[in-house]
Amino acid sequence: MQHETELFIGGTWTAPSLDDEIEVICPHTEACVARVAVAGPADVDAAVAAARASFEKGDWSQADPSERVSAIKRLVEVYAARQSEMAETITSEIGAPISFSRRAQVAFPLAMMSAFAALAESLTWRETRHGFFGPDVHVRKEPVGVVAAIVPWNMPQFLITTKLIPALLAGCSVVLKPAAESPLDALLLARIIDEADLPPGIVSVVPGDAAVGEHLVSHPGVDKVSFTGSTAAGRRIAGVCGADLRPVSLELGGKSAAIVLADADPATVSAGVRTASLSNSGQICNALTRVLVPTDRAGEFVDALAAEMGRMVIGDPRDPDTQVGPLVSRRQQERVRGYIESGKREGAQLILGGPEMPDGIDRGWYVQPTLFSGAHNSMQIAREEIFGPVITVITYGSEEEAISIANDSEYGLAGSVWTEDVDHGLAIAAQIRTGTFGVNQGYAMDPVAPFGGVKCSGYGRELGREGIEEYLITKSISVTSTRPA
Repeated sequence: MQHETELFIGGTWTAPSLDDEIEVICPHTEACVARVAVAGPADVDAAVAAARASFEKGDWSQADPSERVSAIKRLVEVYAARQSEMAETITSEIGAPISFSRRAQVAFPLAMMSAFAALAESLTWRETRHGFFGPDVHVRKEPVGVVAAIVPWNMPQFLITTKLIPALLAGCSVVLKPAAESPLDALLLARIIDEADLPPGIVSVVPGDAAVGEHLVSHPGVDKVSFTGSTAAGRRIAGVCGADLRPVSLELGGKSAAIVLADADPATVSAGVRTASLSNSGQICNALTRVLVPTDRAGEFVDALAAEMGRMVIGDPRDPDTQVGPLVSRRQQERVRGYIESGKREGAQLILGGPEMPDGIDRGWYVQPTLFSGAHNSMQIAREEIFGPVITVITYGSEEEAISIANDSEYGLAGSVWTEDVDHGLAIAAQIRTGTFGVNQGYAMDPVAPFGGVKCSGYGRELGREGIEEYLITKSISVTSTRPA
């Protein structure tokens, strides 16, 4: 069993101030695979102090952007050599299928690091504008300061990368707080950062529970907070930051809809929706969990989707053939089962799956891929984020009704439309109130495309040059020569 007894504070592995530890439980075996030291308030204070010192007295914040790009490229090289170890770590701690961990949890974040470095090279960091009234104005992009980055357990390396790397490229120092369920990959990343010889103080990792996050978010030494997690937690963080006028980026929950138009191909739609909805056992914030289909073709689409879901391989996440692994915890398993029971109580038709354990599996926190039909948008399963392998099919009579149903949600993170007519799909996309959208695909994240939500899905953007600009402030300097005219 792995035992992590030290914290990564200011670039140094140090003993924690508390004797408490987190038990990391493998969702497949239900066995403890690691014990990890917990950061206390004094450790968070030390991490913020180290970040503040590195920002105000170190070279990183004042370095030429090209120097920071070079450091991140060095980090990429070290990270690349440990991809397999990182993927296995993530699969062990959260139960993600190893094929998904290798591809989406590790390889994609690694590619994003390189993409962010390229974006930083293309940014205009300084420019001189001829003043309207005469004197020149110098406009500069400068780092916001000390950043608190708080990430959940579902896509740990992906979500760390979207915060940490842009913040570092901007010149900030970062205190990272991983989820209690997934501290191991963050500590492995700390070792990679250490090996890549990044400057001391610019990154600290403080594992712990919600109390650690609350202390970090409210810390007076933090200049900016970046949070990914539940909408409820996001509201609390927004309130804390608002009281201090501290900028915050929030990437929160979703209840995204796939609008299937009458001309769409059932086989294409079912394969695409399956991937966009059930990857990582449905534990993704932009999952397409509401599938809107025309009433007169509902049977075709439901049958195709049920067949596609029924072919999914459920089992040991360490097996490369596994497509659906366990959920992250017993609490999450019980939560998802509760939603399935709710759907049945409210009258939705259970087409596939259910709350029972999958056939042939007698341990682990598994939930079968579950498909409901005959649902309406007022049902709990259509309104609340389930965060599990559950898809709800809702019928519509007209495209106007489909658009209305898609927009009838407190969330606005993602969505999609499926059609043979791409131009018509783009016209539909313009009418949906979300921050991201896909045409004939679940929203496919690209490092150059900004990602984020509207409404209760949060605000601020990650990825793209906008993801770097979240960690920059704009300073204007006007100049008048002291020489006599």
